[in-house]
Amino acid sequence: MLVIRLKRVGRKHQPSYRLVVAEKRSKLGGPPAEDLGPYNPSTKTATFAQERIRYWLGVGAKPTPTVHNLLVKQGVVSGPKIKISIKKKELESKETAVSVSAGKAPETPAEPAAN
Repeated sequence: MLVIRLKRVGRKHQPSYRLVVAEKRSKLGGPPAEDLGPYNPSTKTATFAQERIRYWLGVGAKPTPTVHNLLVKQGVVSGPKIKISIKKKELESKETAVSVSAGKAPETPAEPAAN
């Protein structure tokens, strides 16, 4: 399955990304099927090959949620943006870290009621 994703390039603390089409299971360092353009998050500039993106979407490539939101912002894809959610475990670990630093004891989840 093909996916349209951002591949990080650039130096430390100066991120820059390339929009690429690659196999879903391939490593990020592996060679992509096609490079579709650069994205610089510090200046919010993006120059994408819109015709090629439409081609790959027509062939069946799926964009990641972040890429989908960028394409909606650029006007390549129509529709609403996708809300990117934080994983439940990450959210719970952040809550316990905040409560421990505030001097509170971490809350234990309640036992589920038996049916």
